[in-house]
Amino acid sequence: MLWQEWWVWMIAGAVLAILEIMIPGFILLGFAVGAALTGLLLWLGVLGASLAALVLVFAVASLIAWLVLRQVVGIRHGQVKVWDRDINDG
Repeated sequence: MLWQEWWVWMIAGAVLAILEIMIPGFILLGFAVGAALTGLLLWLGVLGASLAALVLVFAVASLIAWLVLRQVVGIRHGQVKVWDRDINDG
């Protein structure tokens, strides 16, 4: 099957990374890292070819990558804009 090929996961990771550049916000970058890691593990022969194992590795790697990216670049302290006047106030 197609999901058993390492290059499919690597292409999916590259496409997600490119989409992240077009739609910034560190939403798709975690998924891109998860797909790339899944492809790398398939290429190294660490993972079996079962769909359940591949999806589990992809999901866990994506979640961990997203959490790490959120801590490193996603949260900026003092970045919140506080509005002290309304645009409709004279």
